[in-house]
Amino acid sequence: MNVLSKEQILTADDRKTKDVSVPQWGGAVRLAVMSGAERDAFHSSRERGTGSLGEFEANLLAATIVGLDGKQVFTVEDVEALRDKKKDILDMLANEAALLNGIGRAAQESAEKNSVAAPSGDSGSASPSTSE
Repeated sequence: MNVLSKEQILTADDRKTKDVSVPQWGGAVRLAVMSGAERDAFHSSRERGTGSLGEFEANLLAATIVGLDGKQVFTVEDVEALRDKKKDILDMLANEAALLNGIGRAAQESAEKNSVAAPSGDSGSASPSTSE
């Protein structure tokens, strides 16, 4: 096995991309695997936001849509403008971006729930209470 040097590691092109056809927009969108720094920024933007699914998807797309040069097309400032695009297209692209980046369904479901759960007071157990 070949042991890589620092230079080989840092210059290796390891950022996979995927072009996704969006006929409604008249072309394709290039999605990329996030770098470690981009993934940190994505998670930070989620912590600052409302936690809604639309915001999750728009932040994910801002972090993963790249141009032909491999650089991000959008910034955090563009998230609201992205949210104004058609929901079905955003859903499709966000699903592709999540798969490409290994972001599990759990993260998306968490965003869908918007981190708001009504307290029920019920333990969820069918067992009778043992307190006397």
